[in-house]
Amino acid sequence: MTELPPLALSMGDPAGVGPELAVQAWKAARDGALPPFVVVGSHAVIAAAAGAGVPVQRVSAPDQARAVFAEALPVIDVGHAAYTPGQPDDAGARAALDSLTLAIELTRAGTTSALVTGPVAKHQLARVGFAYPGQTECVAAACGIAADAAVMMLAGPHLRVVPITVHVPLAAVPQLLTTDLIVSRAQIAAEALRRDYGLAVPRLVLAGLNPHAGENGRMGCEDRDVIAPAVERLRAAGISASGPHSADTLFHADARATYDLAVCMYHDQALIPIKLLDFDEGVNVTLGLPIVRTSPDHGTAFGIAGTGTARPGATIAALRMAGACAARRAHG
Repeated sequence: MTELPPLALSMGDPAGVGPELAVQAWKAARDGALPPFVVVGSHAVIAAAAGAGVPVQRVSAPDQARAVFAEALPVIDVGHAAYTPGQPDDAGARAALDSLTLAIELTRAGTTSALVTGPVAKHQLARVGFAYPGQTECVAAACGIAADAAVMMLAGPHLRVVPITVHVPLAAVPQLLTTDLIVSRAQIAAEALRRDYGLAVPRLVLAGLNPHAGENGRMGCEDRDVIAPAVERLRAAGISASGPHSADTLFHADARATYDLAVCMYHDQALIPIKLLDFDEGVNVTLGLPIVRTSPDHGTAFGIAGTGTARPGATIAALRMAGACAARRAHG
């Protein structure tokens, strides 16, 4: 099979844990367990985070990264930035934005095979003109995809979940849930599981919104009137779907063995179980894009940046998953 280009790993906020996790991921990758990747970011920041024991090499293009990857961590330099762990500032936010923008461009052009985004602070990016709620919406816009057509999936070794509503107040969820929205996002997820994860017939379960999935209207009507019709429409479209299921019994081991993806109705319903089961290996995947995009499922962790205590498991998992998905797209 044709060798794929390296992955692009954006640096994230230089005051966060992103730079040091990139270094740790490179150390873990040298045994061949990860596909080659190139960090898109400040060479000065990555070199400072690496310290004297890890060679960091500036490259001008992704095709040079594979040749040096075994001996040095390759970096496409977006310009100088200060490495001040735990002390975010506007200059660092601009470097993070430049890193993200270039990494997206490289992946859209096909010179990198997939995009893995390092953690950023949204409020810091907003200070330097970032106009999006988060990196997901930015990547979607760059790809010409409407924000509501880009679906967030959280995936780990034990569980995959898609929240239908994400960063909204809990009180707003019942009004935002519609049958059309559930069907659209579930269909995007099912197609991604087929194309990028090799599941010929992905099995979806839909969680109920209310306790006991509403008990046929006794504890709320959304399960009966909104979610159940979505299940029927998905089945009619040839998708293996069931529900609505009571969320309190959906995430134990025996239940998880019966499905490939849990479609959840709101943020915490999805993120609590995945962070309980896969905290150190959780990956944020954006479905519905023409490119593969993953991210470690954690934030900048300014409070521990530079202390050497940040664990690289989620970054390693994001790189591994991005590589696997890109390979399936290229060779499937």
